[in-house]
Amino acid sequence: MGDLDLTQLAADIKAWGIELGFQQVTVADIDLSEYEPHLESWIAKNYHGAMDYMALNHDKRCHPEQLLPGTIRVVCVRMDYSLEAENSLLPMQNSQQAYVARYARGRDYHKLIRKRLQSLASKIQRVAGPFGYRAFVDSAPVLERALAEKSGMGWIGKNTLLINKRAGSWFFLGEIFTDLPLPVDQQESDHCGSCNACIDVCPTNAFVKPNLLDAKRCISYLTIELRSAIPEEFRKAIGNRIFGCDDCQLVCPWNKFSEATIEKDFTPRHSLDDVQLLDLFAWSEQQFLDNTAGSPIRRIGYDCWLRNIAVALGNASPTADTIAALESRQDHSSALVREHVQWALEQHQI
Repeated sequence: MGDLDLTQLAADIKAWGIELGFQQVTVADIDLSEYEPHLESWIAKNYHGAMDYMALNHDKRCHPEQLLPGTIRVVCVRMDYSLEAENSLLPMQNSQQAYVARYARGRDYHKLIRKRLQSLASKIQRVAGPFGYRAFVDSAPVLERALAEKSGMGWIGKNTLLINKRAGSWFFLGEIFTDLPLPVDQQESDHCGSCNACIDVCPTNAFVKPNLLDAKRCISYLTIELRSAIPEEFRKAIGNRIFGCDDCQLVCPWNKFSEATIEKDFTPRHSLDDVQLLDLFAWSEQQFLDNTAGSPIRRIGYDCWLRNIAVALGNASPTADTIAALESRQDHSSALVREHVQWALEQHQI
């Protein structure tokens, strides 16, 4: 490795990444000391809620070299996922239509990005020879947004998401931890300015202050991470959002620069970008399993799926079909489902 041109290698890695379908590739060092106090405080205040894994492996999150010994650099990648150019809150005003977060409408991104990262690592190995590395895609204790911010990919905005001034925030992140001493990229500065659109639009007031999210109030947490009953105080605010929430991204001014993805795997399946709540509520458990195979939705399970839709139906217009559908689930085998169905019926004064 002594005669290896690391500057040229870094440039090649970025070019190879683009060829493999990533929209951006950057390099960061592993000093996350400025992020560690924020994480400690967030966990101490229990803002992570039932996400116990966030409180585990704290040292590995903040010290990448403990997760993969020998790591001195992180190659960060960005892959855009939104197919829509327009960012509008209008879909939330149609109470009969289901809203699924954009990232979850197509196939699960984990395998796709991990496979591309492995291909990128193989290309590096052909030039650099054997080297230490490991690819990550939201699958280990990694502070991916912090690393991406350090690498110059963007800045962590007031909505706690990574924002890129040329691409907005509709993208997935991935990393390759490596022992190659690659030159690092310059960190991006913050460009949120005085804008508070994301904070003001949040239906459940989940932002304690700019860049500080109480996940226990976040609709994405409530509909995806939480496996127990959704607190009643948030059920009306959930509206028709049955899996995740995009509001803070939909109103972000920087997302006017986002471009539609060309990745076919992210194409919505089963009309999840335009489907009625009643159609989804009618799925049997087997239909749910069949239709969510290879989808990030699968991991919440059928009962939470029905729980979420029941809440949305409770917020929908009280049509005869809506009430009949809810009544058909009143005696469901799951107490979780029954509780939310009963709440929904009560909203329609049944």
